[in-house]
Amino acid sequence: MTRKPSTDLIILGKKVALGETKTINFSFAKLYTSTKVEIPVIISRSEKPGPTVLLTAGIHGDEINGVEVVRQVIAKKINRPTRGTIICIPILNIFGFLNAERTFPDGRDLNRVFPGTKTGSLASRVAYHFTKEILPLADYCLDFHTGGAQRFNAAQIRVAPDNPKLLKLAEIFNAPFTVLSSNLSKSYRFTCAKMDIPSLLFEGGKSLDSNKHIVKHGVDGVVRILAHLTMLNPLITPTEITQKTVIIEKSRWIRAQRSGLLHVKIACNKYVEKDEFLATITDPYGEMRFIVKAPNSGYIINVNHTPIIHQGDAIFHISTTDNTDSEDEEN
Repeated sequence: MTRKPSTDLIILGKKVALGETKTINFSFAKLYTSTKVEIPVIISRSEKPGPTVLLTAGIHGDEINGVEVVRQVIAKKINRPTRGTIICIPILNIFGFLNAERTFPDGRDLNRVFPGTKTGSLASRVAYHFTKEILPLADYCLDFHTGGAQRFNAAQIRVAPDNPKLLKLAEIFNAPFTVLSSNLSKSYRFTCAKMDIPSLLFEGGKSLDSNKHIVKHGVDGVVRILAHLTMLNPLITPTEITQKTVIIEKSRWIRAQRSGLLHVKIACNKYVEKDEFLATITDPYGEMRFIVKAPNSGYIINVNHTPIIHQGDAIFHISTTDNTDSEDEEN
């Protein structure tokens, strides 16, 4: 679908003509030192009209893998379309990125304040201006995240259930897993859904960590989506698909039954059988050793890498066939 005119694109008050590549700074706030904070927006347009694809990362400032995915898309000139427009924003939460923190300086999570308000908190104002000035230009959105804190996510696409169009796009992206997950109120993809803009949320790896395998899954997925939209430079070849994405319809969190030191014994992405040995929890004094077993057969799509845990902490995310404890801890 292409809803935008094929002539000059007006973004953040600047004009970008067909065939032009331009970097425009999204700037409306300052640090308390009066230093301007600018968010670079890289726009690349083909001479031929077509759809507009928006790539975003760094909604959480400590999620490096997503930033690297979008950086590689730009560096490898994957963002130079044969038709249409590609808009790249490698770091949307520049405030959090400067401090290596998930949230804004006001402590708010940008992915919980969309579509934002003009006179609200700093995070809410960023969400508002982004939603008003950039998001309406997009025909498709790809948003890149990692697991929160030390929770390592298998590379996965998250889409709302009962949406065949999004599921088809997720299958084209072909991350190792596609997780059916309801949109959270005030999240970026919730706002995309309300604006009828198809969006895919990519999750992979953990915060403050760069993982080349996770990044490759993200970049390969972008290439496949652009090829599907006939926007990909013919000199770039999509990676051959050797295994189709695994659809995860239901899942549950395995929580720690003891507090102590966590010793993980299995890898993320692995398919485990019921009662398979997953980890041990020990105390520092050599007196307690608790074995964590799989409550059901399924894929492990998240592993907690925190070495010290408390009782009740989420330590594994596993696919299942029932609705038991299927709470969402989405980014």
